[in-house]
Order: sequence, then C-alpha cells, then structure tokens
Amino acid sequence: MYLPKQFAETDVAEMHALMCARPLATLVSHGPDGLNANHIPLLLSDGKLQGHIARANPLWQEGKVTGEVLVIFHGDENYISPSGYATKAEHGKVVPTWNYATAHAYGDLRVIDDPAWIFGQISALTACHEAALPQPWAVSDAPADYIERMLGALVGIEITINRLLGKWKVSQNQPAENQASLITALVKAGDPMADLIHQRQHRSETDVCKP
Repeated sequence: MYLPKQFAETDVAEMHALMCARPLATLVSHGPDGLNANHIPLLLSDGKLQGHIARANPLWQEGKVTGEVLVIFHGDENYISPSGYATKAEHGKVVPTWNYATAHAYGDLRVIDDPAWIFGQISALTACHEAALPQPWAVSDAPADYIERMLGALVGIEITINRLLGKWKVSQNQPAENQASLITALVKAGDPMADLIHQRQHRSETDVCKP
C-alpha cells in the first residue's frame, strides 16, 4: 500500500477499532492459481482474526494458500468535492479527491476443522452484531439439529497478525482553512467523514504543541 507519512496511522488501538466496527474484510491470498479474494466477516481476538467459510470454498484446502495472507478492512470513505474548500473562492487551484480509512493486516492462515470451535466463533460473531437489536437473536434460538447440520458445512479459519498498517487519508494535506470549511460542509451533509478530519486535525495540533 502506498503510504505517505502524513496519512500513516500508527495507533494500533485506532486500527483495531476500525477492524471491530467494520468486520467484513477482504481476505487476499496467493496460491497455485494466482491471487484470490474472499469477503469474510472476521472477529479480532488476542491479536488474531477469526472467522468461518463454507466447506465448498477451496480456501481452506491444503496447498491453496502459500505464504502470508492480506486482510483489508475498509472504514469510512467519500468523494471530496473542491466546492468544500475555502480556497476555491480565492484562487480556484483545487481538485477533487477521495478520503478514506483502511487497515491492512498481514498474517498466517490456519484452518480449524472443529465443530465446537466453529460454534463458539459463530456464537461470538452473532452476539457481537445482535447486541444492539431490540430482540437479539442467538444461535441457541435455532433447532440444535439444524445448527449441527450447518456446522458440518463450515470450516473455521484463524489468522495470526504479523504486521498491521493503517492509512487514514482524511485531508491532512490541506491547509487548515480548507479542513475547517470541508468539515462544515460534511457536517451539513451528515457525513461521518467530518469526524475523521476533525480527529486528525486535532491530533496534528496536539503534535505541534509537544515539547
């Protein structure tokens, strides 16, 4: 990933927060047939990413993955119009861009063909995403024999994270007046990108004030 210093996110907690908030990841692997990408919800647990795939998916079969895998988590993103920049009215020397936040996790893939482990993983994943609903659904709500059959069609995967890269491209390269005017425009539009720009703007000001 192209990673200019000004866009680099080095706060592991911040990257972990994105990974937990946006768990549907793009898992990129390399094997005898070349590159392959799968889109899988993954849970972060003690430095590992845990999930499950269909048994029919060849990803878990021996020899289908060589070397590390890359797991990409996508955060907020948005097209940025030059009309949001204060300097547009001053000199017009502005162009569109795209703001986004992303975390890239690199690691080793392990296959776990264990119904009990898969049951625990599915239960944890479900509990995480059902928690905010008025009437949360639990795996135990379904008939036990049905769940048993479903588990037989799944295989667990676990990725131990070896390294983690984050990129928050959120207008850090713009002058303060453009950041401020863009935040105003995005807040008016109800766009969460405004918060990311404000957070990074505040962090930059804090860094400048450090002795």
